[in-house]
Amino acid sequence: MATQVRGSQAKKPAKRSGPARPARTSPAAFLREVRSELRKVIWPTRKELVTYTTVAVVFILITVAIVTAADYGFTKLVAAVFG
Repeated sequence: MATQVRGSQAKKPAKRSGPARPARTSPAAFLREVRSELRKVIWPTRKELVTYTTVAVVFILITVAIVTAADYGFTKLVAAVFG
């Protein structure tokens, strides 16, 4: 038995039109574009690079110290509770 629709015809769901896909480029064109974008980059000086690296390493060492202390504390706490 077929289902009947009264009034206007049953509407089909509209197709979703997602974002358009970008056209594919050749590897050579891609490398040319990468090279042109890298020319626009403002590269840090040696002094800036050393400063940024030092700050990052110090931050990492502080974070490692905090996590190590927390781990040690939790280990002692668990040993005291379940000891």
